[in-house]
Amino acid sequence: MPTPSRAAERIATQIKRFQPILLAAKDRDVGEADTSTIVKDILSELFGYDKYSEITAEYLIKGTFCDLAIKLEGKLRVLVEVKAIGLELKEAHSKQAVDYGANQGVEWVLLTNGIVWRVYRIVFAQPISQELVIEVNFSALNPRTESHIDSLYLLTKEGHGKSLLDGYHQQRQAMSRFFLGALVLSDAVVEVIRRELRKLSPGVKFELDEIREVITHEVLKREVIEGDKAMDARKKIARAWAKAAKPVVKIEAVTTSPLQPVATDASN
Repeated sequence: MPTPSRAAERIATQIKRFQPILLAAKDRDVGEADTSTIVKDILSELFGYDKYSEITAEYLIKGTFCDLAIKLEGKLRVLVEVKAIGLELKEAHSKQAVDYGANQGVEWVLLTNGIVWRVYRIVFAQPISQELVIEVNFSALNPRTESHIDSLYLLTKEGHGKSLLDGYHQQRQAMSRFFLGALVLSDAVVEVIRRELRKLSPGVKFELDEIREVITHEVLKREVIEGDKAMDARKKIARAWAKAAKPVVKIEAVTTSPLQPVATDASN
């Protein structure tokens, strides 16, 4: 979805404004508190959140305050973990941020040092895990590049209102190697492959299980078809097809007089 012109102009303007501010802060090697101040300004001026009513630094989690939190219509939407601008973001930092989010039942967590912005989607499973959905290097952004503007728009207040981040995450999942691997091994796709093989080799008998066996052991990588992510992809595909296979109930229009009871005949 292209970014609306008004939002795109705002984002481009604020990229140009904050890039030198961040560079100067990095040169001075400012601490976490000063970095957090800049991040809060970026969340407000670039991403469109109200600094006074939608961004808070007073959200208590496990007896300690998180760095920043974004609340929309009184509901917590994103937890923001800020590190000093000169600190390299590491796995331990993302784990801390995700632990905070999981404790609050929040799906989205933002980890940043002002320069690098990482957006994680928390997966509430056993065990709880996270998926890196977006990573942006602010210093490398080009305000004239449409794809850079579109990536940032996903994180804006407007984007949250349209659930764009959720949609982008679903698209990434659908295009993941695990999802595509599960799709290739599904009965429907293997049946298509068998049909095409029969066209290429008329008279030769091809069994679905044989084709699937070759794909599994000789075509796809093992990591794509094994493990929790691969199993989760197979379950999602199965649920989607089960939903698509449900019969459609048609309700015929019935014309009645005002005093007649309405009898609706629902049939497949």
